[in-house]
Amino acid sequence: MAKIKKVTKTTDNPFLNLYELDRESKTGKKGKYYVASRAKNVSSLKLNSKKNKPDGVIIYSLYGENQDKVVLVRQYRYSIDDYIYEFPAGLVEETEDYKEAAVREMKEETGLEFQPLEVDPVYEKPAFTTIGMTDESCSIVFGTSTGRISQEYLEDTEEIEVVLADREEIRRILREENVAIMCSYMLMHFLHDKEPFGFLTEM
Repeated sequence: MAKIKKVTKTTDNPFLNLYELDRESKTGKKGKYYVASRAKNVSSLKLNSKKNKPDGVIIYSLYGENQDKVVLVRQYRYSIDDYIYEFPAGLVEETEDYKEAAVREMKEETGLEFQPLEVDPVYEKPAFTTIGMTDESCSIVFGTSTGRISQEYLEDTEEIEVVLADREEIRRILREENVAIMCSYMLMHFLHDKEPFGFLTEM
């Protein structure tokens, strides 16, 4: 098994930092590995804490009287200098429960009121996002939304268009647009599942 000999924090940014790992492979070869993390210090890295507390939430919400639309955001992202379709999402504050974070983030990004579902915890267990680059993990929170779309609560740095997508629009988005991988996967299921949240009752 590979070993980590030393970890050094190489940046000091507010939301994301780079850590340099002195590592040794299973055959004893030494080298470097780099991990991006939302951890504020070396001791908080998941490789040290061994605790998988969600850094963020991804919100899968249905909308409409028949719950036949999905709440999406079309958001500008610097990493690709373009817009991408995603589920509403955001970071969990240190003293905040992740479901509380989901309600807050939905309101801030869309203006909608979000009602989380009570589901088996296995469906909300934090999962890692891009493990080859980062130790970031997120919980998916499932639920429904009501109300009117508003940009009143957006921060200046956020460029977000809220999209209430029916199945026809989802097909177009998957064919033609940039889509975040988690969002893409769940939308494929939404297209084909008669009851979009039916699987949540099957554990």
